[in-house]
Amino acid sequence: MSLQQVKCVFAQLNFHVGDFEGNTDRIIAACEEAITLYQADLIIFPELALSAYPPEDLLLRPSLRQRVKQCLERIEAATKDTALHVLLGYPERTESAELYNSAVLIHQGKQISHYRKRCLPNYQVFDEKRYFSQGEEAVLFQVNGIIFGITICEDIWFEQPAKEAKDKGADLIVNINASPFHLGKMPERKRVLKARSESLGIPIVYGHCVGAQDELVFDGGSMIFNQQGECIFDGVRFSEALIPFSVTQSESGPVFSMEAATAAHKQDEPLCELEEVRQALVLGVRDYVNKNRFKGVVLGLSGGIDSALTLAIACEALGKERVEAVMMPFRYTSQMSQEDAAQQAKVLGVKYQSIAIESIYKAFMDALKTEFEGLAVDTTEENLQARCRGVLLMAISNKKSYLVLTTGNKSEMAVGYSTLYGDMAGGFDVLKDVPKTMVFRLASYLNEHAGQEIIPKRVIERPPSAELAPDQKDEDSLPPYSVLDQILALYVERDYSAEAIIAEGFDREQVYRVLRLVDVNEYKRRQAPVGTRITARAFGKDRRYPITNAWKIGE
Repeated sequence: MSLQQVKCVFAQLNFHVGDFEGNTDRIIAACEEAITLYQADLIIFPELALSAYPPEDLLLRPSLRQRVKQCLERIEAATKDTALHVLLGYPERTESAELYNSAVLIHQGKQISHYRKRCLPNYQVFDEKRYFSQGEEAVLFQVNGIIFGITICEDIWFEQPAKEAKDKGADLIVNINASPFHLGKMPERKRVLKARSESLGIPIVYGHCVGAQDELVFDGGSMIFNQQGECIFDGVRFSEALIPFSVTQSESGPVFSMEAATAAHKQDEPLCELEEVRQALVLGVRDYVNKNRFKGVVLGLSGGIDSALTLAIACEALGKERVEAVMMPFRYTSQMSQEDAAQQAKVLGVKYQSIAIESIYKAFMDALKTEFEGLAVDTTEENLQARCRGVLLMAISNKKSYLVLTTGNKSEMAVGYSTLYGDMAGGFDVLKDVPKTMVFRLASYLNEHAGQEIIPKRVIERPPSAELAPDQKDEDSLPPYSVLDQILALYVERDYSAEAIIAEGFDREQVYRVLRLVDVNEYKRRQAPVGTRITARAFGKDRRYPITNAWKIGE
């Protein structure tokens, strides 16, 4: 082999936050596989691979430094008698107690180089300045005569870190990442990588992780851009892969070869929006359930579109054997809803039962008879129906070690169209960041993707209803979802004021009513389960508003 060729592997893997020992096992296994399958000289792991991302306040634990030290020693020992170089993201606690988001190069049992992340994101879902000190220096390392510059995630969004590495003599830049997914994020990454590689005239290897952590999803898609700003390799999305490539130095600069890469490593074509959402939601459910060691999931299947879509996603994520659906009819539940729920459960092959709540509801009403005496019927009675159902689902959860999946969508979460301790009772909300209009589109797409009606057609076509009162329809209480979702996107995701939204052509009274509903229901969202983030501004880490405040609505 030429002295100026490096056989590399990028380990696009799914790590588990806080599982230092388990993550170390995976790192060592990947190193062994890289040597055995690809005779690799260099293996590259993602940002904070050792702890997984984001470890949040686990970084503040006193034992962190010792845990990291023990894990690095294991990796050093495992690769000591090989020629493999290991570039690994990890949390570095120094003797002076400073903490860095770092990368270490390990070779023949020694730590050769350390790089500390220089650009620390502190916006949207990121809190890195809460934990990490800022690095200051460009760091290079050499393998077989080729010089690599190291950057970490956010560093590549700014010119200076990569430029300084190039000015010090780097032949190419390795950028290791833990970059959370949202719709539109992949084109953003590509624009940045194209601009950076083209302007600096240096190749960039963009290595990413995959997996889900609470509401965040990491979508893989590791890439290579050459010095002309061309994307010469697109890695598989939403799947693990050990991605092999070779770098050879030529007179015109580094040349990449992907000959060892197979279809399992490559993304043949860009994913459409709905396919990205499907894969993100499936991965979000699978990792949340499995990493938290639940035996399976249970959900209330109402015959409506939200629960139908949730059931379909759960089955794909976990397999039908680990999914249970429960219909809980009341006097207002239509025959159509009961038929459609039973039909979908049969098609998907999940365990299904129907538990009527009439007697449970009556028992509650009898107990509350004195309290309610002389008071008119209102939404209290509707909410009580939802709470009867929540009690049943949580009891099944406790007994079977199943996670309750709630089924509220982003539109409902925004305006508070949900019941605390009722349909909000549970551990994970699959559709929490999916607007209602996208729920309809995604349901149709899943049927197309499956090649059959896994969601009954009339569930998709009928007007949405909570069925908590006679002839009830969602749009009796809310604007049409086609209008509501546009207003919500402008207010929640883009921070438009009421007047700015009105200037876009929306009705003044309707806008102020919707914005008031968003603002006054923050207390509900604080008590809602986590759910997979798919937009650039989700409820939770992204949008943190005080519950008690005197801010004027809509400003």
